[in-house]
Amino acid sequence: MLNIAIIGTGAIAPAHVNAYLKFPDRCKIVALCDQYPEKAEKLKQEYQLTADTVDNHKELLNRQDIDLVSVCTPPYTHAEISIDFLNAGKHVLVEKPMASSLEECDAMNEAAHRNQKVLSIVAQNRFTTPMMKLKKVLDTKLMGPIVHTQVDSYWWRGHSYYDLWWRGTWEKEGGGCTLNHAVHHIDLFQWMNGMPAEITAITSNTSHDNAEVEDLSIAIAKYGNGSLAQITSSVVHHGEEQQLIFQGKKARVSAPWKLKASKAKENGFPEEDQELEVEIQKVYDQLPSLPYEGHAGQIQDVLSAIENNMKVLIDGKQGKQTLELITAIYQSASLKETIKLPLKTDSPFYTREGILKNTTYFYEKTTSVENFANNEITSGGN
Repeated sequence: MLNIAIIGTGAIAPAHVNAYLKFPDRCKIVALCDQYPEKAEKLKQEYQLTADTVDNHKELLNRQDIDLVSVCTPPYTHAEISIDFLNAGKHVLVEKPMASSLEECDAMNEAAHRNQKVLSIVAQNRFTTPMMKLKKVLDTKLMGPIVHTQVDSYWWRGHSYYDLWWRGTWEKEGGGCTLNHAVHHIDLFQWMNGMPAEITAITSNTSHDNAEVEDLSIAIAKYGNGSLAQITSSVVHHGEEQQLIFQGKKARVSAPWKLKASKAKENGFPEEDQELEVEIQKVYDQLPSLPYEGHAGQIQDVLSAIENNMKVLIDGKQGKQTLELITAIYQSASLKETIKLPLKTDSPFYTREGILKNTTYFYEKTTSVENFANNEITSGGN
């Protein structure tokens, strides 16, 4: 039985609580922490937990009965809290984005390696049946080499969204929609298609003059073989349609699932390749559905890794790669230049201080709400 502590009891914490409660024979929530104790107490009562509540994570560092910690706090606190618990001998599952900078990612990974503890970064969209099946279909290479990828991370958030005290600032949120919304799809993109060789990007703030950060970005990624990808990150798209489309030389596959395959007529014009479509569809249909999806799927993966001394699907290295792509988008847009990957430690955006100094500030944040009365969140269109 693994004992769990949850640090931060805001909007995303219930997803963790619900996921852990699906495995009552394997884990138990024993502690909740929030700088606003009433929020921790409210979550405890809502789920009828027998957990202790505290207002500072340091109070839990020496607790011998805590094995795994979920970090659900604002992004600028992720590194400090995670490293504290790793150094205290606890396993850590930290919400996206992993940290505010690549320097912090490296420090977190070093602490996990030195203490021989699991560090996993939340990317719950990998743990959905459509995404897992799409990944396995891509791994068959039946589509041929991928020549173009389209990543549409479309969300919509109203003006008041950025009134919350920590949102909309580079110092505390670490970025806008590219970091905090499209992180899901950028993670899926690099997991499925690998890291590109370079990034060219532009960012804008079209609708939220109460935020320093962007609400829209468009990036072009280029691979060494000439393959291109376009990545759109947004919180200004009504309907929140989200998709990943992979165009291979022989066929196209996507999530939501759609399959088309073409072959050339004698004059080079297309005709449907029904045989290949049947073959790819058969692979997709024969893949099993996941028993647990979303946060529950990832938490099952983390529990199994701890219990059986295995690797997690999403470790700190994977988490850093996703942040590296996002950082390259910010660096390209701010400096107005194409950025080569991988980013090195001499990148002006490697440290948090470098980001704060060099990034584009769109507006001054003038409103700061401590808490919203309605804490309900939505998770997008698809």
